[in-house]
Amino acid sequence: MDLINNIRAIKEETLLNLKSSKANNTVRAYKSDFNDFELFCAKNGFKSLPTEPKIISLYITYLSTKDAKMSTLKRRIVSIGVIHKIKGHYLDTKHPAIIENIMGIKRRKGSLQKGKKPILINNLKKIINAIDENIKDEIKRLRDRSIILMGFSGGFRRNELVSLDYNDLDFLQEGLKITLRKSKTDQFGEGSIKGLPYFDNTQYCPVISTSKWLEISKINSGPLFRRFKKGLRLSDNRLTDQTVALLIKEYLNLAGIDNKNYSGHSLRSGFATAAAESGAEERNIMAMTGHKSTEMVRRYIKEANLFKNNALNKIKI
Repeated sequence: MDLINNIRAIKEETLLNLKSSKANNTVRAYKSDFNDFELFCAKNGFKSLPTEPKIISLYITYLSTKDAKMSTLKRRIVSIGVIHKIKGHYLDTKHPAIIENIMGIKRRKGSLQKGKKPILINNLKKIINAIDENIKDEIKRLRDRSIILMGFSGGFRRNELVSLDYNDLDFLQEGLKITLRKSKTDQFGEGSIKGLPYFDNTQYCPVISTSKWLEISKINSGPLFRRFKKGLRLSDNRLTDQTVALLIKEYLNLAGIDNKNYSGHSLRSGFATAAAESGAEERNIMAMTGHKSTEMVRRYIKEANLFKNNALNKIKI
């Protein structure tokens, strides 16, 4: 009996390990994707768990008819595979029925993805100018301009930005040293460090802006960027990453820029594109953004060089 109980306990512990191998946000995303697959199966009389490659193949064909992006199709396949693994089922997500179908969809529809626009330096300056000219309450003005300047200058993901604490900052003679304790590509919490040097133009300097924010907010521990209560009284509650996205949209509008094709990611992609335009090396961009793969960074560099290294520049008309 003890052996049975021990085995049961070991199974439960193993299940916890499998679940803990991924960050909570990642697991939530897998579950959300799998819920959509479950709905598809329920509507069509298929079994969702365990399923088989031909059912997944039908599912991705269905998604492609709904104009889902290629990245969405690939992510859904990964999610279905991970949920099967967690539940103790084997599923061959590399089966020809899936892979060949993906290749066929890619050929027929193409896989060029139109991402959200990056916020480049000229628009970054317009946003900060708009904040400085229109936001009369100094505490809100300093918080919001610091979020945007730091988000851009550090190539931060939104959730990385809002996860920062006072103790993660170290003001040095050269600039601001930021310890990022955990991020999307750092699942085991090993941490990384970013350095933001002082800018010559103090109006757009993230280090000076953040220093002023800490001075006026009197924050000396806990979350760096916080919500306001009524009457612009500062709370102890951390901002959400969704709030950062809404602030970006709001201030683009305030600066007279159509915000339709921008998102919370636009600060990060703006940094990478602007750095590439200025001739920064691939590895130095990756060191700041934390990208583990060169694929995305090379897309930013390609975008930045669209006009700079254009063959048409050699033709005189």
